Amino acid sequence: MRVDVYLKLARLVKRRSVAQEMIRLGAVRVDGRPVKPSGEVRKGARVSVAFPRRLLVVEVLCDDEQLLRRKSEPYLVVEERSLDGATSPW
Repeated sequence: MRVDVYLKLARLVKRRSVAQEMIRLGAVRVDGRPVKPSGEVRKGARVSVAFPRRLLVVEVLCDDEQLLRRKSEPYLVVEERSLDGATSPW
């Protein structure tokens, strides 16, 4: 499944266009590596999302688009920490 679609269906971001922009800016990593919006996400991967005030690291539990649309459990939160403006999330 595409990273931008996963972020939208997992309800980590509200719109796919926002997910694409975050990915282009380097705020999203999969297994510690920067990705493109078309990058693949598989079950068991760790996705790191740097929001303006926090860093969220989740483990992908479901990568099936149909199950995610039916409100399946999309991820498990591995780490969540707050960031101040001066600290880089990576």
